[in-house]
Amino acid sequence: MAVPKRELGRTGLQVTTLGYGAMELRGAPRARDITEVQAETILNTVLDAGINYIDTSIDYGLSEERIGRYTRDNIVAGVEQSLTRMKTDYLDVVQFHASPSQRALEEYGALDALLELREAGKVRFIGMSGTLPHLMEHIAMGVFDVFQIPYSAVEREHEAITSAARAGAGTVIRGGAAKGAPTEGKQAGLQWERWRQAHLEDLLDGMSPMEFILRFTFTNPDLDTTIVGTVNPAHLQTNLDILQQGPLPPDLYEEAKRRLAAAGSAPRAG
Repeated sequence: MAVPKRELGRTGLQVTTLGYGAMELRGAPRARDITEVQAETILNTVLDAGINYIDTSIDYGLSEERIGRYTRDNIVAGVEQSLTRMKTDYLDVVQFHASPSQRALEEYGALDALLELREAGKVRFIGMSGTLPHLMEHIAMGVFDVFQIPYSAVEREHEAITSAARAGAGTVIRGGAAKGAPTEGKQAGLQWERWRQAHLEDLLDGMSPMEFILRFTFTNPDLDTTIVGTVNPAHLQTNLDILQQGPLPPDLYEEAKRRLAAAGSAPRAG
């Protein structure tokens, strides 16, 4: 079955509801080593599945601190480098990372640089990988076409992605698989504690915890796509199979949100 698509806000881009996060491909020393064959295999599997939203960054192999300075020269150099590396004339969406304040974006000309690159046709749309407290400020600026926001059943602080969607922006969810928190071998940290305290077992009805987590993410009506990273083609196929199951039933979804809120996973005001 074809991967369902949604329109990425006002961009007009039709993106698959499941995207691919390429952080897994950065390799050693910042992550586990991955061979060229492994990288080629998973990327071909992604493309063969019909997934058309791939999230990557020059940070996934170079210094985050360098790009993190948000100067005009760094922004221009970063875009030019990506154009060369990916052998393309333009980038569909370029996003700021780390949710800088409006002042930080404007102080050294970083935002102006990206707007000029868009005007020159090297960038089609501008995005923000944003979080509270600056997220609402970013939305109010009215210049960002796309927002990438952390969100899952056990990390509902940013459920106000509704605000971004209402402003006409595209919404890209990261962390939608909750870092696998409820799965065997990964049961640690805040997300696992929230899952454990929510006591959702009787709602699973045959679903695995990971299926529930992903379907909860897919059920959010304001989501356009969610990026999930893996180097394992079998895991990718599992995610695609979960997507095909569709959204959670409305009554189950609402009950899950109630229990999750009681366990500390609830929307947070801007």
